[in-house]
Amino acid sequence: MITHDEEDGSGYLGRSIEPILLRASREFPAVALTGPRQSGKTTLLRRLFGETHHYVSMERPDMTMAAMSDPAGFLALYPAPLVIDEIQYAPVLLPYIKDLIDSHRRRKGQYILTGSQNLLLLDKVTESLAGRIAVLRLLPFSWREVIRMPQLPLPWEQGWTASGSHVHPTHIWRCFLRGWYPEPVVDRRRNWLLWHASYAQTYIERDVRSLKQIGDLTLFQSFLRAIAARSGQLLNITDVSRDLGIAVNTVKQWLSILEATFQVIILRPYFTNVGKRLVKTPKVYFTDTGTLCYLVGLKDPEHASSGPMGGCILETAVVSDIFKTIVHRGEIPHIYFWRTSHGTEVDIVVDAGGRLIPLEVKLSSTPRLAMAAGVRSFREAFGSMAAHGYVIHTGDVRLPLGEGVTALPASDLWAASECEEGDLL
Repeated sequence: MITHDEEDGSGYLGRSIEPILLRASREFPAVALTGPRQSGKTTLLRRLFGETHHYVSMERPDMTMAAMSDPAGFLALYPAPLVIDEIQYAPVLLPYIKDLIDSHRRRKGQYILTGSQNLLLLDKVTESLAGRIAVLRLLPFSWREVIRMPQLPLPWEQGWTASGSHVHPTHIWRCFLRGWYPEPVVDRRRNWLLWHASYAQTYIERDVRSLKQIGDLTLFQSFLRAIAARSGQLLNITDVSRDLGIAVNTVKQWLSILEATFQVIILRPYFTNVGKRLVKTPKVYFTDTGTLCYLVGLKDPEHASSGPMGGCILETAVVSDIFKTIVHRGEIPHIYFWRTSHGTEVDIVVDAGGRLIPLEVKLSSTPRLAMAAGVRSFREAFGSMAAHGYVIHTGDVRLPLGEGVTALPASDLWAASECEEGDLL
């Protein structure tokens, strides 16, 4: 069985996805928990299934070799209920798992599969386990999880209440630099720069090397840094192609790899027939601000917040946290941006069940009426479809910026004011 060899009740940070994962295991014969390397998948499974399931890891060469050479015998040696970690290294097991599930179709939670690549990209998953498996994603911590309030709603959702206190911006920027992967968050003694350097190397050597589209790993590392420098911006694929001297199709392939391995979030523009010519170029954001800051060479809060990347890092943090909050509910995030050909834009548009929430992100502690111009234009263009909008800023004031728009401190969005500053260092 999986053992609790590193966690106890007091040190464990609860994940928002826990009730969803438990429910899926009661309703489906198999569950796939995907997400980037080191996002806490194994620790979470120890917590939830340590007393009920056996555990095998396909990262161990001997396990992989045994599974590949005799799949049926391997699954007989390790019967259900079973957690199989990093299943992408042994996809040959999937049709055999299907047969075992079908022989006991009424049994739920027989197999819990994890993977550091998007399992939906593996043809055998959809072919073999369609209708038998629930697919969930676990990303690095959200702010809510770090402050031990994993089910806290977002500001535009029912049940949210504003807080009256404020966390100093320096502490928030330290969080951005450290990032949200569990190990550097939980173990504050870890040097976060060394951790992210090791993570980037491991990601390239293991996850990327296993994908056939990659030839030159050094060039891919340069590509990774080029995308990081464009986080929070419109992504001109032709510019990236020209700067790195690689084909446009190669840029598209490599970008799809970053998305499939959960390193980046791609926002597409929001389209409807509103009588305006809209920009169709996507925007790219890194899933983790720590990874982003490491790749662009930022090492201290002052340089990160006041340098040329400051606004993009803040916007990346906002997009990433909204994205993680929704994903950890077991839902598909419907997050976009809006920009006309004349330059009128809204940084983030959240489609919350047909209600469009426009959000503008400003690296400023003094919100002004002019900052809400894009949100007001969006609300005029979309009429009743557009809900109340927000200008998210780094100050500590909450005030109206015209009809239907509120200036909202970033700490309100992240509920950072509900915790001690030490929890965020």
